[in-house]
Amino acid sequence: MPVPAHPRSHRPAVSSRPAPASPRPAVSNRPAADQVEIRLPWWAVALPAVAFGALLLMIMSPGQAQAATADPALGQLIERTLHLLAP
Repeated sequence: MPVPAHPRSHRPAVSSRPAPASPRPAVSNRPAADQVEIRLPWWAVALPAVAFGALLLMIMSPGQAQAATADPALGQLIERTLHLLAP
C-alpha cells in the first residue's frame, strides 16, 4: 500500500476562482462579516480597574512605607546552608 508523501496530498485541489457574491439583506441583526463583536464579562473590566486603582493609591502615598529592619528569611537560609556545607 503506497504511503502519501505529504499528509494533505489526498485532499482535492481548491479552486482559485472566488465564490459568487450573494446579495445581503437590507437590515440584519447580526454583525457584518468584516466586523468583530467582542463581549467581555463585567469582571474582565472591573478587576484590572481595581488593581490599577490600588497601585495608583500605593504610589500616591509612599510616606507610609517603612523599610524592613529584620534580616530577610532568604539571607538566613543561605547563611545556614553555607554553615552546613562548610567543613
